[in-house]
Amino acid sequence: MFMGEFAHNIDRKGRLIMPAKFREELGERVVVNRGLDGCLYVYTLDQWQIVYEKLSMLPTTKKDARKYQRLMLSKASECDLDGQGRILIPANLVSLAELEKECMIVGVANHIEIWAKHKWERMEEEEGSFEEIAESLSDFMEL
Repeated sequence: MFMGEFAHNIDRKGRLIMPAKFREELGERVVVNRGLDGCLYVYTLDQWQIVYEKLSMLPTTKKDARKYQRLMLSKASECDLDGQGRILIPANLVSLAELEKECMIVGVANHIEIWAKHKWERMEEEEGSFEEIAESLSDFMEL
């Protein structure tokens, strides 16, 4: 289970240190992919298998399903964690997420999100209050 937020810098080669708290659960190899809302998603290999199976079950007779499969699977990339706990994010994904120097690494239950710091801050400001969001989801979850 992933949770918490961490600020780390991405280097010029596209390497980003994963928080020590996440490394053991991540293992030596992960899948990095486009995420929703302008971030990247990082999955363990086991969690990616679950996502992959769900994508594979989408109805290929529906245009949106085919497009979603293409967009998700075309950007997915297996990446290794090096001895320092860094992943090398492919240049196309660095560009897609507009990662520059400052990044936010956010644990979101079954995956990790990587955000450009400026996008993370903007998202937190624009999305409405925490209380409004919680109320809109009250049918799904009660804390």
